[in-house]
Amino acid sequence: MRRLFGTDGVRGLANGELLTPELAVSVSASAARVLAAHRAAGDEHRPVALVGRDPRASGEMLEAAVLAGLTSAGADAVRLGVLPTPAVAHLVDSLGADLGVMISASHNAMPDNGIKLFAAGGHKLPDALELEIEQGLAAEWTRPTGADIGRVRDLPEALEQYVAHLLVATPRPLTGVKVVVDCAHGAASEAAPTAYTKAGAEVVALHAAPDGLNINAGVGSTHMDALQAAVVEHGADLGIAHDGDADRCLAVDAGGRIVDGDQIMAILALAMKESGELAEDTLVATVMSNLALHLAMKAEGVTLRTTAVGDRYVLEDLRAHGFTLGGEQSGHVVLPGHATTGDGLLTAMRLMSRMAETGRTLAELASVVQPLPQVLQNVKVADKEAVAASPAVAEAVAKAEAELGETGRVLLRPSGTEQLVRVMVEAGTQELAETTAGRIASVVAAAV
Repeated sequence: MRRLFGTDGVRGLANGELLTPELAVSVSASAARVLAAHRAAGDEHRPVALVGRDPRASGEMLEAAVLAGLTSAGADAVRLGVLPTPAVAHLVDSLGADLGVMISASHNAMPDNGIKLFAAGGHKLPDALELEIEQGLAAEWTRPTGADIGRVRDLPEALEQYVAHLLVATPRPLTGVKVVVDCAHGAASEAAPTAYTKAGAEVVALHAAPDGLNINAGVGSTHMDALQAAVVEHGADLGIAHDGDADRCLAVDAGGRIVDGDQIMAILALAMKESGELAEDTLVATVMSNLALHLAMKAEGVTLRTTAVGDRYVLEDLRAHGFTLGGEQSGHVVLPGHATTGDGLLTAMRLMSRMAETGRTLAELASVVQPLPQVLQNVKVADKEAVAASPAVAEAVAKAEAELGETGRVLLRPSGTEQLVRVMVEAGTQELAETTAGRIASVVAAAV
């Protein structure tokens, strides 16, 4: 079992017990050795790794450690500087690199940081390779010396290349669209205003002055109040909120109302169905997407497939079946025809492109999905497995589902890391959702 890598790389308090410079050196060196060991027979080229980061202060320390680890194992390293996570993934693919390393803790608070690895082609590393890298941390190895030590160089045109890719992937210019973008003082701070302006939009940049300490500090996609107010104040057509590493995006309509990931996916799905880009007229989402998305897609002739929670599971399903759109309610949206991972900037540009194409407001486009009230309760339990096997819990869920009918649903999901069971209920009214969730939560709590 992998013990170091979670569903999104290694993440924790930077310079704390886990995520130290020493660990960054070791993980990077092990990754370089594992990749070299998997080269095709006769391929003796020196591995090349691209290294990007978000602007949090600890990223400078960890970047130095990652570069040291890679080069100590004989890999050449290309320092990209501050870039969104999807930019690193794209450049790994477009430049034919062997490995990508992104140093970021996404939407986490500034003291945290993380290390995310991308394989050749810009895809997330398979579980088997992550396990091999973990096991390699304790392995004996021969260190290269002299000319065999890797070298470090910079790629000053990295942002320019990424923005050029976004412009190609945007169906039409964003002329006539006024947007306020909340960059979360993160990796999107230069990239998003640059890309949106080059695409033709009128851009008001918000929280785009990172100082290493202010990333995600009450701003970005997890704190939407300032963006909602700014959209109304500036008379903008919409607002876009990114997280610290810009792999997700949420939106705000001209009236200051939040447009979530489900609604964004619905807008893009219908646009892609119309243009013939939506493979098999299918959208892939997670089990947490609102029932209203299911109902809306069914009404529009789009098949909605669901996966476990986590963008890696959406990605796996997209790649396995050749589908062209998927994502999460949180705003991670993946367009495999243009990106190998969730890309908040690409998502935002496709969304604005649809507005420019149709002449419709974001509120009008988003109205295809009218989210049902959703209640989530976390119930601490002694044994998650016993809850799953409880006849009393099964009976309570079945009763609730019968009462809700086709206008509601119940989802019980054990936590992957804690002795918790998450009870989620959607219903026609907030009161009914809360009452039903509370009733099931009581049965869950008493089940062991």
